[in-house]
Amino acid sequence: MGHRILIVDDDREMREMLRERLARRGFEVETSEGAKPAIEQLDTDHFDSVVTDIQMRGPSGIELCEWLRDNRPDVPVVVITGFGGLDSAIAAIRAGAHDFLPKPFEVEELAFRLERALRHRNLLEEVKRLRESQTDPAGDELVGDSAAMRKLRQLVARVARSDAPVLITGETGSGKELVARAIHRLGARPDGPFVAVNCAALPEALLESELFGHAKGAFTDARAARTGLFVQASGGTLLLDEIGELAPALQPKLLRALQERRVRPVGAAEELDFDARVVAATNRDLATAVEEGRFREDLFFRLDVLPVEVPPLRVRGADVLLLAQHCLRRCAERNSRMPLGISRAAAEKLTDYAWPGNVRELQNCIERAAALADHDQILPEDLPERIQAYRKSDLLLVSDDPSTLVPLAVVEQRYVARVLEATAGNKTLAARILGVDRKTLYRKLGADSRDAE
Repeated sequence: MGHRILIVDDDREMREMLRERLARRGFEVETSEGAKPAIEQLDTDHFDSVVTDIQMRGPSGIELCEWLRDNRPDVPVVVITGFGGLDSAIAAIRAGAHDFLPKPFEVEELAFRLERALRHRNLLEEVKRLRESQTDPAGDELVGDSAAMRKLRQLVARVARSDAPVLITGETGSGKELVARAIHRLGARPDGPFVAVNCAALPEALLESELFGHAKGAFTDARAARTGLFVQASGGTLLLDEIGELAPALQPKLLRALQERRVRPVGAAEELDFDARVVAATNRDLATAVEEGRFREDLFFRLDVLPVEVPPLRVRGADVLLLAQHCLRRCAERNSRMPLGISRAAAEKLTDYAWPGNVRELQNCIERAAALADHDQILPEDLPERIQAYRKSDLLLVSDDPSTLVPLAVVEQRYVARVLEATAGNKTLAARILGVDRKTLYRKLGADSRDAE
């Protein structure tokens, strides 16, 4: 299929002539009789380029260029006009047009300029992708050689082959978005968009508009229609991060969108199709949330088709040092210097520490150490105080006096509470660490509550 081109001109004969002749040259052409209907088309549909006249009834081609510059900067515009001259050309270029062609012109010349504009756009996108792969942690591979990471990479490769919804679970900072990006890169449509939204970062009304879009005038500040992220992610992947924080009122709307593969923008009468793979991520225990009535069971099952659990850093052994060295190389690249090493004593501190903040905490720690280090390697004193002072076991007998020691049941209660604290309340993960099933964990929690009373 050829590139999709939108022709905007209030001259019907000119529109039809350009449609016919550009179609012969392999372009897929749509037309619009003015800037206003063109904006409506561009806001809901995908086009690779726009050809527009300047002087038209209603909004001018210059105004259309300005709208595209502000809302769809990835769509190059070729401006044509019978009112040629330097002033018109300058106005069009300032408004964001890629090229300018005075009438009369040969269609071959227009086709050549369209192809040149599209090549330029593709080059800019490739440069952007290369920059992101160098500066964005999500552009890196999943680092680690532990059994847990080898298992994760194998699972990601298998999951990526499918187009079914994925639910990524894991503790805060463990790298869930990195896994989502890996699934996108390894999937069938790696060149499509990767769109991420944090469901916990936006108020309910604003999140609904972000996800599904809105019609012009749908609410006070809706001065123009907006395409939602579901539609924007078509041809690629939509990551719904922190899905466990989704407001109850939005859960049935999300469920319907996933089932129907259609969304209704806020205030709109018609629904829009979308073709995006949906990946959700959460650090919450959604199964527990379902049992407690905070998350819809049907939505949970719709999202949990392909579950992927990201292991916490504390179970990844020597991966801590591999990740630390990886962070040091990146710090060195950013600062144009040789990467630092890690002393034996500092390495022991790093591997002993429990890393409750996971990979994100490790990155912060290494960047801080690299900034403070006065030697060619990281020393223990360069690490944060909490890591220097950490001791591998929290289960220490602080007294030899038998009268101060507590019963085994009390030790168990305290340990259960400590594991729940370490897992941020994730009962499924806590049960796995404790080596019991969830029902047993609930019984122990219930017993604790009665004893406390």
